Amino acid sequence: MTHPLLHQLPEPIRSLGTLTLDLRWTWCHGADSLWTMLDAELWERTRNPWLVLQNTPKSRLDSLAADPHFLAELARVQRECDEYVSRRRQWEDIGPPGFRGPIAYFSMEFGVAEGLPIYSGGLGVLSGDHLKTASDLGVPIVGIGLLYQEGYFRQMLDRHGRQIELYPANLPHTLPISAVRGADGQRLIVPVDLPGRTLRLLVWQAQVGRVPLYLLDSNDPLNSPADRGITGQLYGGGKENRLTQEIALGIGGWRLLQALDLEPAVCHLNEGHAALVTLERARTFMKRHQVGFWPALWATRAGNVFTTHTPVAAAFDTFPVELLAQYGRDYAAELRLPPEHLLALGRLRGDPDEPFNMAYLAARTCGRINAVSRLHGEVSRRIFQDLYPRWPRAEVPIGHVTNGVHMPSWDSAHADRLWTAACGKTRWLGRTNALGQGIAAVPDEQLWDMRAASRLDLVDYARRRLATQLAQRGASAKLLARSAEALDPNVLTLGFARRFTEYKRPSILLRDAERLARLLGDPSRPVQIIVAGKAHAHDEVGKGYIAQWSAFANRDDVRTRAVFLEDYDMTLAAHLVQGVDVWINTPRRAWEACGTSGMKVLVNGGLNLSELDGWWAEAYTPEVGWGVNGSGEIGGPADDEREAEMLYRLLEEQVVPEFYRRDASGLPRQWIARLRASMTQLTPQFSTNRMLLEYVRDYYLPAAADYAQRCADGAAVAQSLWQWERQIRRRWHEVHAGALEVTRDGEGWAFSLPVYLGDLPADSVAAQLYAEPAPGEMQAAFPMQPVGPVPGAINGVLFRAHIATGRPAADFTLRLVPSHPHAKVPLETNRIRWIEH
Repeated sequence: MTHPLLHQLPEPIRSLGTLTLDLRWTWCHGADSLWTMLDAELWERTRNPWLVLQNTPKSRLDSLAADPHFLAELARVQRECDEYVSRRRQWEDIGPPGFRGPIAYFSMEFGVAEGLPIYSGGLGVLSGDHLKTASDLGVPIVGIGLLYQEGYFRQMLDRHGRQIELYPANLPHTLPISAVRGADGQRLIVPVDLPGRTLRLLVWQAQVGRVPLYLLDSNDPLNSPADRGITGQLYGGGKENRLTQEIALGIGGWRLLQALDLEPAVCHLNEGHAALVTLERARTFMKRHQVGFWPALWATRAGNVFTTHTPVAAAFDTFPVELLAQYGRDYAAELRLPPEHLLALGRLRGDPDEPFNMAYLAARTCGRINAVSRLHGEVSRRIFQDLYPRWPRAEVPIGHVTNGVHMPSWDSAHADRLWTAACGKTRWLGRTNALGQGIAAVPDEQLWDMRAASRLDLVDYARRRLATQLAQRGASAKLLARSAEALDPNVLTLGFARRFTEYKRPSILLRDAERLARLLGDPSRPVQIIVAGKAHAHDEVGKGYIAQWSAFANRDDVRTRAVFLEDYDMTLAAHLVQGVDVWINTPRRAWEACGTSGMKVLVNGGLNLSELDGWWAEAYTPEVGWGVNGSGEIGGPADDEREAEMLYRLLEEQVVPEFYRRDASGLPRQWIARLRASMTQLTPQFSTNRMLLEYVRDYYLPAAADYAQRCADGAAVAQSLWQWERQIRRRWHEVHAGALEVTRDGEGWAFSLPVYLGDLPADSVAAQLYAEPAPGEMQAAFPMQPVGPVPGAINGVLFRAHIATGRPAADFTLRLVPSHPHAKVPLETNRIRWIEH
């Protein structure tokens, strides 16, 4: 990775260029002094060292190259960077010897830094945190995404509090990225065939610590104007634009890896947007091994991991069949598939009007699927149930890895100093299990001082940002002066920031606006709230919620206690989570897949007051925060009025009194005990360290091993699986069972069942006894063992089982399922036959 500017820097400070292009500065702030010395004002405004460096005059650079103090600082930062790169990594302790190939992580958006605005919200920020943690732990991940010419919109409010969307251009030369070049020194171009033309994709690289992030860009002058706009806006345009973006990400992303001579062991799809990579991976395997599509898919599927973030089926990416026919007909020919077979991979029933579903394609072409919280796992098994008809919901093959956050990206300077003193400088570079012990020993006074300093920083930042947004609206001098009176660094501070959409219920605190105003204006126990968030450009309901909050914050009686800050982005989010005392989240239960914003306050000593949904349904206990108990039925109706009442009462009767209940020394001991419990118990648990290590243990390493096994010996296992599945599909109707015999056997029951297999091999079908798990039981399916042939029968097998149980025999139902030592059932074949007796 090179950039012309790097060669123009004076020799003594040439390493400065490499440091500015390494996005590790987003979470390691040891170099902040360098950027301040370059241009303090520009650094404060942009938080983009690359942009600061580009705009520093040559005379200033020459002066710094002769400045002993600057050179000493530069040497220190470079030394720390070298130590980070060379130190022993967690991966060296957990990665198997000879691990083949990197893990390719595909995502439609990456929120690594505000200086690289190619994200819209939580999905992108999670992707960025995933890469940062991979860098810290040394996990060999490569990121694949798109470089958007405009990214997501920036937000302003008009005089009436209505959202205005702005789309500033992402100029590549101002972003901390470099052009990727081939061995011949020319720009690397990734070609992707589209109807009637070839799309040329430029390649850029962002360096995220140890991890490279490659970004594909359609804005090549040799593309047509329409095709140059494919990567124009994140989630912009209509269905065709979205489909071509996903073709660029999936098909183009895999071809990029091939052009870089990277052969991933695992492809991780962060949502279904990149599902087409699974087809391109199979196509490459076909050509390399001279096999058909289906054996290639059986081989490559094992190495694909699909993470779903969607809580409702209506949010899946779907495309009209006509559009798929237009863009997929020639590609189906490359796969040597009839077009209808390609379409079937993304559909349920083959209804001619049924759209093509990218999540279904991902589920059928990935060897492992996970949701992003325990509750979301239950929801996902329900919404993917149709892919596995007649299978019990609990056995729908979707696990979960609860999301986390990259704590070093979100801690305040004050929190960082406290954690460093208590747990050491390298605390986030490995496992985090024991970190809570260090915080447990920190004196109450230090914890409270840290919170007070962080709250003061937030108040100062909020005042400056409020003054800027008022000035942009043409506010009077009197009104601008009043912005300095907003908020108080000694008052209980609530934070409420998120995407403004109906299911997140952003106006629930305004259901009784007068009650909220009384809470904020209490003279003896005042409260203040900072609100931020964007609504989708086409979501008029969400925009209405923003207008409501803007109007409330402009009321004379709450103007100093309620602030709506425009243009919610990563920078604003960081200030909020570092400074607020309580983070509020109010989604309808089971509509928030995980939610990570509340996790970001943990490292800073903030507390959560949230709906028991997503991650908070796992994390909540009475000693670490407060929970709003929504509808107990997953996906059931939420009683907004009842839950608003619960929220008000928790604030009035528990949160506010506890914050202001002080002892003789002026400390809120009960509050401090609660924030200490939250920091010690939850911060390590909901860090991306724990999350990524779970992915490595439960997904990446098993997927890589399965893929290697299926590829070995000329893909012998994959070929065997394909032949087995063909037999099952053709002969499954021949399988049936005879009469079940049940006898009492000691402390349980003995079952005996003759099964007639038709023309299927004896080892290709398994018999099982299934019972809905009783309370406290985990196992639901009990295997029956083949004990020999059925006397006098053609291809009949006798199965027997003994189950030690106090349950009646009638609780157990017989079923027959396909069986192969290397197949994942029902993930890879969903057939099942229930035997009624």
